[in-house]
Amino acid sequence: MSPIPTPPQDFERALDELEALVQRLEGGELSLEESLGAYERGVALYRQCQGALEQAELRIRLLADPADPASGRDFRPDAE
Repeated sequence: MSPIPTPPQDFERALDELEALVQRLEGGELSLEESLGAYERGVALYRQCQGALEQAELRIRLLADPADPASGRDFRPDAE
């Protein structure tokens, strides 16, 4: 029995599947019905990935300042 996947593993798996779906759709060899099904699955995967990224951002903000997570600022690598 394999261990329950952790959220980062779920994110990576969903992102890999989404990338594969995009390649299949761009290939143009799917029927209309298959394309619609792939698109629907892609939207669900996109939402899953977006939710995981939002949760990661929240965790980082909480780690940065647990008393005031809203005080976090966007990261700008060129700003010093």
